[in-house]
Amino acid sequence: MNYNYNLHFISETDHSESNISNRTVNNIISAWHESGNSIYEIRPDSPEKDKKNLIELISDCIKEEGGEISSQKKVIHLAMIYINLPMLRKAKFLNILAQYFDVDINTIFEKVQNLRISDNEEQIIKSELELRDALIPPRVKFLRKLINLPNGYIFLKDIRSDLLSLTDLSPRLIKLSDEIKTLLITYFDINLLDLVEISWNSPAALLERLMEYEAVHKIGSWKGLKHRLLTDHRVFAFFHYKMPDEPLIFVEVALVVGMSDNIQKLIDVKEKSGDPKKADTAIFYSISSTQKGLEGISFGNFLIKRVVKKLSDEYKNLKCFATLSPIPKFMCWLTSFLQNNENNFLQPDEIIKICNISGIKDAGLGLLEILNIKNWYKSNDISDVIKKPLMRLCAHYLLNIKHKSSFKAYDPVANFHLSNGAKIEHINWLADTSTKGIKVSAGIMVNYHYRLDKITINHENYMNNGIVHASSDTKKWIG
Repeated sequence: MNYNYNLHFISETDHSESNISNRTVNNIISAWHESGNSIYEIRPDSPEKDKKNLIELISDCIKEEGGEISSQKKVIHLAMIYINLPMLRKAKFLNILAQYFDVDINTIFEKVQNLRISDNEEQIIKSELELRDALIPPRVKFLRKLINLPNGYIFLKDIRSDLLSLTDLSPRLIKLSDEIKTLLITYFDINLLDLVEISWNSPAALLERLMEYEAVHKIGSWKGLKHRLLTDHRVFAFFHYKMPDEPLIFVEVALVVGMSDNIQKLIDVKEKSGDPKKADTAIFYSISSTQKGLEGISFGNFLIKRVVKKLSDEYKNLKCFATLSPIPKFMCWLTSFLQNNENNFLQPDEIIKICNISGIKDAGLGLLEILNIKNWYKSNDISDVIKKPLMRLCAHYLLNIKHKSSFKAYDPVANFHLSNGAKIEHINWLADTSTKGIKVSAGIMVNYHYRLDKITINHENYMNNGIVHASSDTKKWIG
């Protein structure tokens, strides 16, 4: 079949909107030239004829007609088409893949019926295998072929990044994303990742990426980065051997005396650094994933455990491992909670004081009004009035608020650490007075404590029964 259906290679295509890395693009272009494929043109108006031809090309690729070399050329052809499409057209490409190459429902019903009427073990096993195959969408065969391209798994990761960028993911696109994720899990298996400590002597390009990827507490300058790498702070990352210059995820740790309760103090470049050899506590204060295409593949729990072991081996003086963590959905939950006239967590004297400060008769709405006052946390008069009710509400949120569909903590950071076997140790007032910290959690942060002798039992109790382990210091806020 001739695939040169007026698709012309655009060498100056702008890839800025796409998540496809330059390295991946260059690899595919090299494979294209080596394969002897012809030049093609991509039309900006995406006519119906191009859609028909694209469906035909993908179909023929899946059928594997013409031998291995021919099949590989078709895969490269499709990869070249994809990388040269603008983002809007990439979305159409992915929609075609999701819509036209899904499972055949009628075939599945047929296989289910065959299984139901099977009356001996041989027929049952045969029907089961046929049903299993029918449940695998034809596009999965195409996705597996993409893996065989140079750095194909990375290309697949980048495609998933594009896919997740589509703001209105349809159920079929979500399903496609999950299928790619399943393929990626094998390639990015935890046993294939290397734990590396990033230092001030690491390549400048890597240090720049570290500043760019930091998602929790922004690194505003090279001086700020140097402080997190050269003092009593450490940064560790997971790398994949195929992506030696790109961390998949990294965690920032401070080696200090006692459990830190304020993030500004912990990362302030003006603060005097301590001696790591005299520290008794390792505080994990930031963890950032860097690869959008790997979203939903868990590395963080393994990273923390590996870093704990490494630090334990290096610093025998460390006795405590804990976090200083944000509470990213607290204000979102609190706003909804108080707007629904849920004032039962407020004491009578607190209600009077809140109403007086806000000028609003409803204390819940008054509390929200106070939290909208610019720099409210700088006023001792205001802070002293709202501290106890907010800490009480925050403790209730962390200990009791769960997802409607499960017994897991509603707060994603809480769920992450609790599922890893940590317990809630302290809730810290005005621990993050950055603009972001005030906005998302009224400045409150939490210490999750990883007691090495309790991690397994805490993990099992939480995962099996939804039990949230917390200290008496935390529980005191709600009585």
